[in-house]
Amino acid sequence: MTSRWLWLLSQLTRRMWFRASLFSILAVGTALVAIVLGPYIPSDLPTKIGADAVDNILGIIASSMLAVTTFSLSTMVSAYSAATSNVTPRATRLVMEDSTTQNVLATFIGSFLYSLVGIIALSTGAYGSTGRVVLFLVTAGVIVLIVVTLLRWIDHLSRLGRVTETTERVEKAASEAMRMRCKRPHMGGRAMTAIPKAARPIYASRIGYVQHLDIGQLSHIAEEGEGVIFVRSTPGAFVVPTDPIAWANGLDLDEQESEIRACFTIDDIRSFDQDPRFGTSVLAEIASRALSPGINDPGTAIDVIGRAVRILAIWAEPVDPEQDIPFPRVHVSAIDLGEIFDDLFTPIARDGAGIVEVGIRLQKALKALSRLGPSNFTENAVRHSRLALERAEASLTLQQDIDVLRRLSEDVECTQVGPAT
Repeated sequence: MTSRWLWLLSQLTRRMWFRASLFSILAVGTALVAIVLGPYIPSDLPTKIGADAVDNILGIIASSMLAVTTFSLSTMVSAYSAATSNVTPRATRLVMEDSTTQNVLATFIGSFLYSLVGIIALSTGAYGSTGRVVLFLVTAGVIVLIVVTLLRWIDHLSRLGRVTETTERVEKAASEAMRMRCKRPHMGGRAMTAIPKAARPIYASRIGYVQHLDIGQLSHIAEEGEGVIFVRSTPGAFVVPTDPIAWANGLDLDEQESEIRACFTIDDIRSFDQDPRFGTSVLAEIASRALSPGINDPGTAIDVIGRAVRILAIWAEPVDPEQDIPFPRVHVSAIDLGEIFDDLFTPIARDGAGIVEVGIRLQKALKALSRLGPSNFTENAVRHSRLALERAEASLTLQQDIDVLRRLSEDVECTQVGPAT
């Protein structure tokens, strides 16, 4: 199975209906298993354990789970609306993919279907007296599962859709994508080189963003045709049919052009999985919204600055320079560190220019980054420190605040390359 199909499968399993459907099928199967196991139960056991009460228990579960599921769905929709209005619409997708919420709803729906199928089977006499014992024992286990799920749900509701919780999810998604890209800057291929004049362009079939790149399949195509593929549009790039998404050299494009094009998954929106810049852009968007006059929440912007430092620290982690290149026939450009700095700090410096506490936190973060990584960290940190100072000088009215930021900016320029001692 290629990485594209694995990625599509992972997208499928994150959908809300997937787990609910899976739990529902399991619930129906569990309710019917008592019919099969009934003949193996001693005939005098139902009277001893009171299995006749299972009818009433199933009726209670059916009515209560329907109400709880409806309430949970309304709460979930409210949390999505809160994340959209208070954080950013781009982060709502991560909230919708929350595994705890999906497990809770799947458990409630599955329990409702289990009890419903059990009641129907009981009314037809399919279980018999011994089959009721199995149904009673399974129902007891379902009740325990419901109680545990409700307790987890109560705790989870206190955080669902909150700004801090949603921002943490964005940071986690961005960090995972950043770490994966740092380990393989060229996604397992070679660094981009000069494209031969004989190379032929491959154009996108639609307008949108590259969500996923199946570089393994690209490598397979290149090896079969004994050619080389140069990838121009990596995940996160906006493509149109008039611009090449790749170039192929030494390949018979009449047969392989459609196969190469299929390795690029293009859709209307960006994806977090292979696109670390999307995660950093969403974080900056959260900070910008918090700094808007309507919300006026500089604390969230300061929190985002701290998260930005943690994400960029991943980029400074050492990478084995002699690691194997699994896809040598595919050339992919690395992400420019300066662009990540721009994604993170330009919106915050622009929208927080008139708030001195945001400026102070930003200058201190840039100072930390200038000492954290190699020379390109220092260069970008100094560049953004100067830009942030210029914006602050144009927005602040109190000279004392400007002097504080100037001193901090001077500290950024005076830092030495390398980790702090």
